[in-house]
Amino acid sequence: MPPSARQARNAATVDVTAGTHTDDYAVPFDADESLAELKELTLGAGAEIVGEIMQRRSHPEPATLIGKGKLEELKAAASMVNADLIIFDHELSPSQQRNLEKAVHCRVLDRTQLILDIFARHARTREGQIQVELAQLEYLLPRLAGRGVEMSQLGGGIGTRGPGETQLETDRRKIHRRIRHVKEQLDDVKRIRAQQRQRRESAPVATIALVGYTNAGKSTLFNSLTNAGVVASARMFATLDPTLRAITLPSKRQVLLSDTVGFIRNLPHTLVSAFRATLEEVQRATLLLHITDATSPTAAEQMAQVEKVLTELECAGKKRILVMNKIDLLTPEQRAALADDADTVHVSAARGLHLNHLLEAVDRHITEDPVRTMRLRVPQSEGKVLATLEGKGNILRRRYIAGAVDMEVEVPESLARRLTAFVKK
Repeated sequence: MPPSARQARNAATVDVTAGTHTDDYAVPFDADESLAELKELTLGAGAEIVGEIMQRRSHPEPATLIGKGKLEELKAAASMVNADLIIFDHELSPSQQRNLEKAVHCRVLDRTQLILDIFARHARTREGQIQVELAQLEYLLPRLAGRGVEMSQLGGGIGTRGPGETQLETDRRKIHRRIRHVKEQLDDVKRIRAQQRQRRESAPVATIALVGYTNAGKSTLFNSLTNAGVVASARMFATLDPTLRAITLPSKRQVLLSDTVGFIRNLPHTLVSAFRATLEEVQRATLLLHITDATSPTAAEQMAQVEKVLTELECAGKKRILVMNKIDLLTPEQRAALADDADTVHVSAARGLHLNHLLEAVDRHITEDPVRTMRLRVPQSEGKVLATLEGKGNILRRRYIAGAVDMEVEVPESLARRLTAFVKK
């Protein structure tokens, strides 16, 4: 039967902690923290959580991940609360997923498929949609066997936001053809982005990318610095589509700020691969602002996860500033104990606290279009030059003498080259 609409409402979550389980992104989240994050993801997908079960095992059961007794308990619990969907906080093999669905008589998803569904819900631009579609197709391809009738239609609940073409799942040849087509579209996106980037890089303007764990406050900070109106939400993965905006630093230099998709523990490899077109903004950025939720009890683990994804993107050695966000939620005593340093700034993006400190730190790290100090004599009749200096430079001293203005100014190198005629002899 096709999935019912109630899948968007009634879901049970299952966390399995296996002592022998390892993965490329392993970080020390404990089981309770991991389950709490799964619940946030589930709520972000529009489900109502009606129950949760946890099992600790020395090793996973090959056929069903969880043990036989726990499987019977799960089946009874799901039946009791009329759950339409069971979500595992663990990646399931295709055979495990099929075996679990046969045993519990309802739909089963793993964490990866849940994240893919959230991405599908939040992708707004064509670029974001085709990147999500590629990740979905590559995830579904090994999971076709035995899923003919139930996967032949698109549904309305979690895990059923398919890539947009019926019967894809029953025909490998069609899927491979569609994957090739989507990759061609992504190549077009990359080519257009490369052209845009080439035009930007022809001017001495630095690009700064916001990176961080999902829901760390990147979009809120982006809006506070740029007034861009990007959607900022407490839900995970509210931002998928990259946005670039210009901001002015205290030195009056302009830089481009890029908002990017949030990272997460065990971010599916298919998503990292599919979103490389978007994440190229991170790779090409001059400086990274690593946004972290200062109030999170798992802040250290989240920071470690971000660093692992940055390593995968070959950005481990890139200059960065650690931005500890949400300090307005700390107690006065905790805030008093905070201390900025050359590479760490504490802010509240929501309240606008200490954003000037952040801009000053960015200014110190940026080497593009360096600032020069100049002594100028500008005739008062040169109103356009004087207005440009007011708007794009910092005037240190100014004195009016015989129809001219003697000035000592700090200006970006790109502006200094246009002022050589007014340099004071």
